[in-house]
Amino acid sequence: MNNLNLIQELLWRGLIHDTTYSEQIKNEIITLYTGFDPTYKSLHIGNLVAIIMLIHFQKSGNNIISVIGGGTGMIGDPSGKNCERILKKKELLYNNIFYLKKQLSLYIDFNYPKNEILNNYEWLKKKLFIEFARDIGKYFTINYMLTKDSIKRRISNNNSISFTEFTYQLLQAYDFIYLYKEKNCSLQIGGSDQWGNITSGIELIRKKLGVKVNGLTFPLITKLDGSKFGKTENGENIWIDPNLTSPYEFYQFWINISDEQAKKYIKIYTFLKKEEIKEIIFSHENDPKLKLIQKKLASEITIFIHGKKTFEKIKFISNILFNKKKIINEINKNYIIFIYKNIPHKKIYIYHNFNIPIIDLLVNKSKFLKSKKEAIRQLKLNSIYINKKNIDEKFILNKNDLISGTYVLLQKGKKNFFMIKIVFMLYDYNF
Repeated sequence: MNNLNLIQELLWRGLIHDTTYSEQIKNEIITLYTGFDPTYKSLHIGNLVAIIMLIHFQKSGNNIISVIGGGTGMIGDPSGKNCERILKKKELLYNNIFYLKKQLSLYIDFNYPKNEILNNYEWLKKKLFIEFARDIGKYFTINYMLTKDSIKRRISNNNSISFTEFTYQLLQAYDFIYLYKEKNCSLQIGGSDQWGNITSGIELIRKKLGVKVNGLTFPLITKLDGSKFGKTENGENIWIDPNLTSPYEFYQFWINISDEQAKKYIKIYTFLKKEEIKEIIFSHENDPKLKLIQKKLASEITIFIHGKKTFEKIKFISNILFNKKKIINEINKNYIIFIYKNIPHKKIYIYHNFNIPIIDLLVNKSKFLKSKKEAIRQLKLNSIYINKKNIDEKFILNKNDLISGTYVLLQKGKKNFFMIKIVFMLYDYNF
C-alpha cells in the first residue's frame, strides 16, 4: 500500500482528526515519529491508538520512530490538564522509560533497519538554556504561543500556568526539528490534543530551515464521562500491563462497550479488512443481542495485546462465570485457582471459625463495594450473588460457603465478579 492509499484507509477507519496534508501526497518512503509520555510505567488503550497508527505506516513501508519523553516528561505537557502537573523525579521517569520501551518492543518491529525507540532527554540535556532561547525561542512570539488550545483553555478557566509548562510546546517543536535534521523525519503524529504542539514544530522547521514538513493527529479515545485516558495510577484506565489490568478485565471492557462505540472502535483498534468489518456490522444489526461487533473486537484486540493462549483462557473463565448452569462449587480446584488469578481478587486473613455478615464482607473485608450505603442498595435490588446464588442482607458467610474450602465468588449484577481467597490464621488477632 502506498501513502496515498494509506491516508484514504486511515480516513475510512476514523483515524485522522487533523492533518496538514492538503496537496497530492507523494508516494515515497518517509520517516515519521510519535511521542510517548513516561509519567507512568505502562501504556493504556489511549496510547494503543498511536501504536496502531505506527504499525499502519510501517506496513506501508515507512520508517517509524517512537520517542519516549524522558526530557519533556520532567516538565509535563499541559495539554488536557486543568492544573499544574506534579513534577516527576528522575529515578521514577527512568523506571517508567524502561517499562515503556519493553512494552513498545512487544508490538512494533524494531529489528526493522530504520525503526527506532529514542529518548528525547539524550538531545535535550545537551542544550543550554541561553542557547535554546536564542536558537529556538526567537522563532515564537508570545502571541502565537497563547493561541494554542492547551494554553488558551488553561488561562480562560482562570487557572494559572507556570513558565515551565508554558514552554513545553517549544521543547516538542525542538524534538521535531532535531529528528528532521538527524533522521530525515518529515511527519509527526499524535493525539488530537497534540495539534498545537505538532504545528509549533512544523512552524519552527519552516521558519528556521525553509522546509515543509507535515503533522497528523488521530482522535482521542475517551472514557464514558468524556475525559481522556491518562497515565495516573488511580482512575478507570485500561492498562496494557496485565499486572495493572488483568487480561480478563481488558477483554470485558471491550465486550461491555456500547454498539455505537463498538462500530467506531472495530475500525480503529483492529486490522480487519473493510469488507469484513462491514459484514460484521451488518450481522450485528440483524441481532444486536448477540453483540457480534463487541465479541469480534474484544477477541482481536485481546489476542493482539495478550496473545492467543491468554485469550483462550479468558474464554474459559467467561464460560464458567456467565453460564448459569455451571455450579461453581463443583468445579475442579485448579480451575478455581486459575479464575482467582485472572479476575479482580483479594486475599483476606480470618480466624478459623468465622461468621461474616454480608455487608461487612462486601465493604470492609473485600472492598468489592465502596460503602455500606451502596451494599444495602444493591442487596435490596437483589443484585448480589455469592457463589452464583442470589442472597439478601440477612446472609452470613461461614466456612460451609467456601469453594474448595478456600474461595468465595462475589458478584454484582450480571457482569461484575470478584473473588476472595480465605487464609486461615491459628489465632484471632482482632482484639
